[in-house]
Amino acid sequence: MQIKTACLQLEITGKQSKEERIELALQEMERARDCQLIVLPELWNVNFLDYSAYQRESEKFSGQTITRLAEKAAEIDSFVHAGSIVEEAEDGYYNTSVLLDNRGEMLATYRKLHLFGYQSREKELLKPGQEIVIAETPLGRLGLATCYDIRFPELFRRIQEKGAEILLVCAAWPFPRLSHWQILNRARALENTSYLVAVNCAGGFQEHIYAGHSMIVDPWGTVTAGSDYHPGIVRGEIDRDKLQHIRKTFPVLTDRRM
Repeated sequence: MQIKTACLQLEITGKQSKEERIELALQEMERARDCQLIVLPELWNVNFLDYSAYQRESEKFSGQTITRLAEKAAEIDSFVHAGSIVEEAEDGYYNTSVLLDNRGEMLATYRKLHLFGYQSREKELLKPGQEIVIAETPLGRLGLATCYDIRFPELFRRIQEKGAEILLVCAAWPFPRLSHWQILNRARALENTSYLVAVNCAGGFQEHIYAGHSMIVDPWGTVTAGSDYHPGIVRGEIDRDKLQHIRKTFPVLTDRRM
């Protein structure tokens, strides 16, 4: 089974309104309407680096961001990882990603477990999630993670142990640590014999620049589709038959002793 996949590397700047960012996302979804799976970045509708906007631009799942993306997902008949939003919940605010099916229904939500504190206010302003999330879909079993999570291999091993075949990572990763981003995404795919789709922002905020370089990585840790710093759509394919063949013929996961 071949899954046409699109990474929407959106250009996010401090000059856009949230409504303009939503319109941009919808336009890029339209361009990727031939794909079965579409993935957006982390906090793209707010701009991750603009901490002053977190509470002001927070939303419930019934808010305009998820509502409009859900309508578009149904229109183009695609499964959509909507990236993440600042979720307004009864007990506080969370960095929450949302997975939509091709009818626009919410399949899963994931609250980011590892909040980033280095030169960031995310840890101060938001609450961490508590649950690992796997979604059973016609495309396969999808494991959800967000940005800083990729530095924690134990999380991804637990995701894999719960049956994930495809790892979806939305991110707002900054330029100074681009090499880390490239290494960690490949490592997480390779060590878990899984496909990994990692989508980052382009653009930036004030003096900070997003690193871009969204990518699709196969179970051998090979980047099969990728980008540079510029905004655009990264297109590639996930081959579930290849995934199962690698897991069967090179059974590193079943050879584990610890």
